[in-house]
Amino acid sequence: MAEPVIIVGSGLAGYTLAREFRKLDKNTPLAIVTRDGGAFYSKPMLSNALTGGKSPEQLAVFGAQDMATQLQAEILVRTVATAIDRDGKTVDILADGATAKRSYSRLVLAMGAEPIHLDILGDGVDRLVSVNDLDDYARFRSELVRAERIAVLGGGLVGCEFANDLCAAGKTVHVIEPAHGPLQRFLPAPAQQAVKEALEQLGVHWHFGSMLAELHRDGESRRAVLKRADDSGEHIDLDVDLVLSAVGLRPRVHLADAAGVQIARGIVVDRALRTSDPDIFALGDCAEVSGHVLPFVQPLMNAARALAKTLAGQETKVTYPAMPIVVKTPACPTVVLPPPDRHPGSWSIDERGDGIRAVFNSPEGSPLGFALTGAATGEKVALAKVIPGLLE
Repeated sequence: MAEPVIIVGSGLAGYTLAREFRKLDKNTPLAIVTRDGGAFYSKPMLSNALTGGKSPEQLAVFGAQDMATQLQAEILVRTVATAIDRDGKTVDILADGATAKRSYSRLVLAMGAEPIHLDILGDGVDRLVSVNDLDDYARFRSELVRAERIAVLGGGLVGCEFANDLCAAGKTVHVIEPAHGPLQRFLPAPAQQAVKEALEQLGVHWHFGSMLAELHRDGESRRAVLKRADDSGEHIDLDVDLVLSAVGLRPRVHLADAAGVQIARGIVVDRALRTSDPDIFALGDCAEVSGHVLPFVQPLMNAARALAKTLAGQETKVTYPAMPIVVKTPACPTVVLPPPDRHPGSWSIDERGDGIRAVFNSPEGSPLGFALTGAATGEKVALAKVIPGLLE
């Protein structure tokens, strides 16, 4: 029997690839190595599951055994890939304290990204959590049973989504953000203001220009010490029950790096999702595709479909058309299509009573991106049609 295709990771990237591959190839052995329990769920749902009434168990659409049956695959749960032998084409795996070697014909790294951890002083950091997978979310939900006052670190996309979700569920929410507005990476100032005001009306307390420096025990609660991001020496204290860190993610590259596979910000791959080793591929949040690291659903789906064809024998390059991002903040519906990093241009902003329409134009006047709030979000499809794709 031929050696299997091995996928490391059972997140949306790994399972979508496996499903697309099985549509094209019913016979090649397939194995999936996963650090968690192997349930299929949509990670983007984690940031709005609370007000949606979804428990961790309800978010898990299929268990590992169901997925194994559907995919005609071996799924190794609670198993960590620890090393790759590129010459021998084997991967070392660790489960229940025992190490084994698995041979592969092609190896796919779909390991996602890991939370960036801040250095926070104090004896109260046991109540500092991050949510990056279903196991994390289950622990977070258990902590929320006794937590009413929540501090969210980071006013970016995930931080704003969780703030909206927690506040709508009746929690007292403080958002701590070093910048001077929410979603600063994606939005021009007027749109930032719209999101800020809408979440304020919902009940969110903003702390812009601030960072969490210390977290101390204070009985059953915690005292959060915020310092100014400008190092002015000013600080304020907040009484909270739980701190949720949403300051960003870092692609998981250690396994590839240790094996001598080229990395940069992520695992470097070409448009066929092939790494510097011709039998090793990468996709999803851990991959850097032709210089782009895009931790969003649509690029992942496009990559999975293209890579499935390549693994099935039809070499296929991934394409990235214009891919708007829907921000899950019902208090202020928002859709963004970020312009290319560091591209020259300026925002053309139309502020309406029911929303903001902002288009980023090149110096020549060509639209390169947009940010829409409120009723203006209805224009996302039409605008996306005139924006050039990143990889076409």
